[in-house]
Amino acid sequence: MDAPLWTETHAPGLDDLPQASVRDRLDRAVDEPMNLVVQGPPGAGKTAAVRALADAAHADATDLVEINVADFFDRTKREIREDPRFEQFLTGRSRMAKRDMINRVLKESASYAPVSGDYKTIVLDNAEAIREDFQQALRRVMERHHRTTQFVIVTRQPSTLIAPVRSRCFPVPVRAPTADEIEAVVRDILDAEAVDYDADGLEFVAGYADGDLRKAILGAQAAAVEAGEVTMTTVHGTLRDVGHDDELAAILESAEAGDVADARKTVGTLLDDEGYDGQSLLVDLLEAGRKRYDGERLARLHRLAGEVDHDLVTGTDDRLHLTHLLASWGTGQGTHR
Repeated sequence: MDAPLWTETHAPGLDDLPQASVRDRLDRAVDEPMNLVVQGPPGAGKTAAVRALADAAHADATDLVEINVADFFDRTKREIREDPRFEQFLTGRSRMAKRDMINRVLKESASYAPVSGDYKTIVLDNAEAIREDFQQALRRVMERHHRTTQFVIVTRQPSTLIAPVRSRCFPVPVRAPTADEIEAVVRDILDAEAVDYDADGLEFVAGYADGDLRKAILGAQAAAVEAGEVTMTTVHGTLRDVGHDDELAAILESAEAGDVADARKTVGTLLDDEGYDGQSLLVDLLEAGRKRYDGERLARLHRLAGEVDHDLVTGTDDRLHLTHLLASWGTGQGTHR
């Protein structure tokens, strides 16, 4: 979809958030800055809610610092050093260990004085991937800069946070939105975009999204771009063909060629931006595999997936376990070829 995404152009303000409990808790954090853990399932609107909080709290956009944990833990040291957001902190430090690079970026980001007001906000998104050693460093930074920096930790799995970090944060649960809430948000966007729709179309979009607000908004946009309206007929016709077949095929192709870094990057995009969780992405990867392979090769992919499936249920880092699957697929590890 080449047009600007509606999830960005119609990002909600604090008063527009559909869940009253979330609005109330974040409203309080504007006037009384506090560290937060914003927790909930993929696509529930956690990141949008945090950005709405920052927009209400800060007159200058630079007082919001967003760090996606995957930007560190799934990248090489060179990639981190060359990222324009981090290079100012890491110039001349090529020999620094990756862990020390991460800690330096966090400390330096927290030490800068706010441009406007009395405090700034640092957001750590997808925090379920934070290792314990980094969490210990985070705890110390939170203690040192608590007067001028509000830390907001966004995660699907708050249980992965160590007790000293959780104890310094106020929890903000964000549940999956109801079908009625999804329909209301999509209706407002369609009105703003002057796109025709009917009740059946809205209901279909909400059912298709299954509690994932981001998926619903992008699905409605796909139907609007493709057919010019959002009705039962146009939505069904459009969304029936909407998927990520190209990305899924590219993941398998890259892994098979031994380019696990490229495969991992696409996995990260699907997990972070497209509302996937680990298990649903595994299912779709297997479906893509069935279109691409047969016989022993397909059986091998299923065996590897079976080994990873348990880790996805019991583990804390979907990206790590899926990357392990792809690395094994590319090298032939653990199976006969």
